[in-house]
Amino acid sequence: MKDYIIIFILGVILIIGTAATRKHFRNKSGCCSGGTYIENKKLDNVIGKKIVKIEGMTCDKCVARVTRMINEIDGASAKVNLRKKEAVVSYSSEISDDELTSKIENAGYTVISIS
Repeated sequence: MKDYIIIFILGVILIIGTAATRKHFRNKSGCCSGGTYIENKKLDNVIGKKIVKIEGMTCDKCVARVTRMINEIDGASAKVNLRKKEAVVSYSSEISDDELTSKIENAGYTVISIS
């Protein structure tokens, strides 16, 4: 009977581990799926800034991923702070809050507020 219990527990651990590994390799996890290199994007004519509160960032790789996703938006440049859990987004042309939210949430994080 003990053998069956041990085999069952090992099976459960194997299933959980496999699911987490598959999620990681499909870039669905918020952490450890991007590089730590952050390219600073320069804007010529900054017309405003938005502060985006973000939940779910846990490491420098998360910061790099969020920065990269925001910098993909035309006319936007991000400086992301892990400790404050926020991104300061400078923009040279109007960008909607929905566009910012979509980019960040597609990366696997949650936008709490934009001000």
